[in-house]
Amino acid sequence: MKRVCVFAGSSLGRRSEYEASARALGELLASRNIGLVYGGGGTGLMGVLADTVLGAGGQVTGIITAQLARSEAHAGLTELRIVSSMHERKAMMADLADAFIALPGGLGTLEEFMEVWTWAQLGIHSKPCGLLNAAGYYDPLVDFVDRMVDEAFVKPIHHAIPIVESDASRLIDRLAASKRAH
Repeated sequence: MKRVCVFAGSSLGRRSEYEASARALGELLASRNIGLVYGGGGTGLMGVLADTVLGAGGQVTGIITAQLARSEAHAGLTELRIVSSMHERKAMMADLADAFIALPGGLGTLEEFMEVWTWAQLGIHSKPCGLLNAAGYYDPLVDFVDRMVDEAFVKPIHHAIPIVESDASRLIDRLAASKRAH
């Protein structure tokens, strides 16, 4: 794995564990020489993650729309690519990444992660996907997808696509070892 795309909140959330998780992931990516690809923002968990990777000597590529760049772009990235639409943004992030991770976040984070999960289900890509489940943030989502399986809307094999871990190191290890990573 050379680059990981991370989806994360543009706010910090209520729990300190979310920020700690973003910092731990950022330190880990930099220490393992894994580049970060993300949405290019400078606020919230996105900003904490990017700042941590950069502070530890890592590489950060941000992809942001021109509209968002005016108010949210991180000023000190290794590379900032400005695109015209959210669709172009997500496609470029997906193209540049070898794997995907979602940190806690809101609707945008969930939408972006669900899209790459769906793309994996459909065979559009075979890159590993993971949820960094800080403070059990994603437990309700996992439970809901269990319900989708129970109600025959999702196949168990597709439920198993994302790797769910609360520890950044274990998540990166599992993503790197995943057959999808090869």
